[in-house]
Amino acid sequence: MNTQLISNVISLEKTVQARTADKSDMLPLIALSHEELRQLLTTQLQTSLDITTILGLFFKSSQRLVKYSSLSFQHAAHAIKVELGSTEEHSVNYNLNYYGDSLGNIVFTRANRFSEQELGDFESIISSLIFPLRNGLLYAAALQNALKDPLTGIGNRISMQQTLQRDIDTAQRHEQALSVLMIDIDYFKRINDTYGHSVGDAVLVEVAQHIQKQLRTTDALFRYGGEEFLAVLPNTCSQHASLVAERLRESLEALEISIEGHTIKVTSSTGCATLRADDSQHSLLQRSDVALYAAKHNGRNQVQLAL
Repeated sequence: MNTQLISNVISLEKTVQARTADKSDMLPLIALSHEELRQLLTTQLQTSLDITTILGLFFKSSQRLVKYSSLSFQHAAHAIKVELGSTEEHSVNYNLNYYGDSLGNIVFTRANRFSEQELGDFESIISSLIFPLRNGLLYAAALQNALKDPLTGIGNRISMQQTLQRDIDTAQRHEQALSVLMIDIDYFKRINDTYGHSVGDAVLVEVAQHIQKQLRTTDALFRYGGEEFLAVLPNTCSQHASLVAERLRESLEALEISIEGHTIKVTSSTGCATLRADDSQHSLLQRSDVALYAAKHNGRNQVQLAL
């Protein structure tokens, strides 16, 4: 791929700290042409769709042409950050784009300055990274969307099962507390029957966003099904979980949701369960569900603790 074609396919906005170098700073190149290296990189980078794996392969192979100490990659929109090697003083930075779509930012560093020839070599071999990186980002986005509830944007049932099992394993391994809250919107069918399903959907979105804002960054919220939500609270004992549940109940009761000229108020019933030594994911969820049923059976708009 020649320089003109590279410029048509990708935009490399380069910022170089220390552009010039003494000849003594220049590192010898290996006996491998740019075209041969690009072909080698292209073959290797197509073996995976995982961003970390792709960058790891690139980090190892690209040093056959240019010697450097570290590679860091960041894509803010996808919340992806990969750091390889040890960061040094001198750096070269590229903003990667494909026909206007940002593919993230990549930075190379080393102790001594990069020569002009080496900077040209970087631009040459980065072209081999563009398509594998783009495919990896598309794959990451697809995975992320597959774990989200399409209506509320919070985690779905599959995501909940994965996260909860991971947190259960961590809690049992390190003997830490873990609690879950099964939250159900009271009389939600009345909202759908009175205002229509589009308003009901909007209420679910508002409620999900409201609950999410009340939780810690270490907590996780999922749509369990219908108008039920599950909050997973790591490092949270039964006493603290009940306080969180009560605070959520009070805040939801005070919430006023304005939709299509209507002001809608909701209440919630919550079942709270804390992990026991003999609990599995199934038994923990079952106990929270039994507690939720007790809250609804006893009049709703309340929190019940699991036995």
